[in-house]
Amino acid sequence: MLTGQYNEVLVAISLLVAVLSAYTALGLADRIRAARGPGTRYWLLGSGVAMGVGIWSMHFVGMLAFSLPIPLGYDVSRTILSLVAAIACSAFAFWVGCRDTLPRRRLAAAALVMGVGISAMHYVGMDAMQMQPAIIFEPWLVALSAVIAVTASAAALWLIHRHRQDHPGVRRYRAAAALAMGLAVVGMHFTGMASASFPLNSICLASNSGISAGWMATSVTILCLGVLAIAWVVAVLDARLETRTAALASSLADANEELVQLALHDTLTKLPNRVLLEERLQQAIAQRQESGGHFAVIFVDLDGFKGVNDVYGHHTGDALLTEMAQRTKRVLRSRDSVARVGGDEFVVLAPVNEPADAAAVAQRLVEALSQPADLAGQFVSVTASAGIAVYPEDGRDSDTLLTNADAAMYHAKRTGRAGFSFFEPSMNANAQENLLLVQDLRLAGARNELEVYYQPKFIAPSGPVIGAEALLRWNHPTRGVIAPDVFIPIAERTGMIIPIGQWVIDQACGQLRQWRDMGHTGWKVSVNLSAMQFAHEDLVDNVRQILGKHELPGACLVLEVTESTAMRDVQASLTVLQKLVDLGVSISIDDFGTGYSSLLYLKRLPAAELKIDRGFINQLERDSEDAAIVSAIVALGQQLNLKVVAEGVETAEQQAFLTNLGCNSLQGFLLGRPVPARQFLEAHADVIETADAKT
Repeated sequence: MLTGQYNEVLVAISLLVAVLSAYTALGLADRIRAARGPGTRYWLLGSGVAMGVGIWSMHFVGMLAFSLPIPLGYDVSRTILSLVAAIACSAFAFWVGCRDTLPRRRLAAAALVMGVGISAMHYVGMDAMQMQPAIIFEPWLVALSAVIAVTASAAALWLIHRHRQDHPGVRRYRAAAALAMGLAVVGMHFTGMASASFPLNSICLASNSGISAGWMATSVTILCLGVLAIAWVVAVLDARLETRTAALASSLADANEELVQLALHDTLTKLPNRVLLEERLQQAIAQRQESGGHFAVIFVDLDGFKGVNDVYGHHTGDALLTEMAQRTKRVLRSRDSVARVGGDEFVVLAPVNEPADAAAVAQRLVEALSQPADLAGQFVSVTASAGIAVYPEDGRDSDTLLTNADAAMYHAKRTGRAGFSFFEPSMNANAQENLLLVQDLRLAGARNELEVYYQPKFIAPSGPVIGAEALLRWNHPTRGVIAPDVFIPIAERTGMIIPIGQWVIDQACGQLRQWRDMGHTGWKVSVNLSAMQFAHEDLVDNVRQILGKHELPGACLVLEVTESTAMRDVQASLTVLQKLVDLGVSISIDDFGTGYSSLLYLKRLPAAELKIDRGFINQLERDSEDAAIVSAIVALGQQLNLKVVAEGVETAEQQAFLTNLGCNSLQGFLLGRPVPARQFLEAHADVIETADAKT
């Protein structure tokens, strides 16, 4: 027998090739698992080729490691056939191993088929040498190699199937599995080689017509490394692509979730918006239609929120809305829900058994939202008004319930604010009327429906005229003259009072300019400031611009501020009033005696006059207490060196009493009614003195 020898380096290389092939194949198994649709077949074929070429390459590297004292070669057709067998059994292994289940009977049958295929690859590869005489095989070693091939196949199938399941330490597991598979395949190969004996005088018929050992080594190396490299690169790139795709899918899912959040929730307060409220209302209605019962829709609006925006800016307004949203969630029950449906409007959906339950929820809301808010050290106060509509009594659809709750809320505002009202059918008519008034008031300026009337102010007891108070009137085209106590609250609630008030100051100063040009240089014009106007950040600049526009000294203008407005925030009021006084403007404390002023703060206010509220003047003849109060106010004004003005003088007795007390000037219907500017001089010609007449 010819004695063969093994090259230890090539043996080691064959083991390395087997392990590397197994590691690559197990990595490709991940791609089969991740693939979907037609891609699964492509990865199955690619995995079979990579593993088959690896096993086949290991076999022929092992063959090249074995040498005989004769020239060796390999038949091309049989070599290719052995490669096909290796690829076929490898693809079969992946097809079986990557199935969802791998019961023992299927594992055993598949391992047998695959083991036979690997054995066929090995012995067909050996037959490719075409030895003459034929190779003599030891039967028991052949059988042992087949057993090893079947066992290695079973191990490979189980590892492939096992590897398709996610578990920690996947890379360490893959390396250990690849080493086990490589050792099994190498063991099978060298056991098969050990079973072969070569008679003396044997020759290799393929040494001349087949592939030489040198070419075989080069071809196997290039083919194996090329296939494994391509397979590995493709697998890595595909894995990265899958990772990026997964990341993109996750990002898209997050973006979709965020879009849904934005579509259904308010961006500032994170509360549900009107869209989600409508959906929940529909669900509540459908549920009650099936099972019966009630739920309440509570419409909540913040009183004075517009003023907060105007005075402190939108940043503070946003912070206030966020705080109010949090308060609302804290006081509601777990089964209640709240949504923000407008600038400062919230709607609460509350299941109730009876109206008293809805009243309790509304009361908690009003109390919570009416507490002062500390916004970064700035204390801001607003109140809340709420309207309640109950299903099904006040509406059987979402639009009707919301409309009626809104009407009830406006009724609560009209009756004093900081409270709540249940809906009543009569409220809809009032709400519709108010809505029309708001719309008409927005257009009143452009339509020239607003007009300033002037009521004269007299030196007590009866003259001469020293100026006039500017009073706004609205000449509605269909309703006639609308009283200020009707439309001024609407203007304040909607914020229109700011541009309207600025327009009144401009009109009054323009009229005074005309009167001064006519010789009435000693006259002054008084203009009332609403609380919102007084708190507006541009008030001082607007007054300065208007005075400059009409070329008037500041002393010609008297701005009347109510006592309660001036005392609301004393420090801020002092700052604004001092800036106005620095312009030369006179400050009058209007409606004095109706508030709860501190005399200490009153002393600090840079006011020039006190104006006694008409409510005290009306009862002078019949109410001794009112007479005592008026006397005290006049005495206080004199002690503080303030001029005292009494308004609402309608009788000669009131005129005489106030004059005797020491009032500096009087104003009222007894002396002169408010009239348009074009009628003012003619209506009061008998008591008007020009500067020239005085001299």
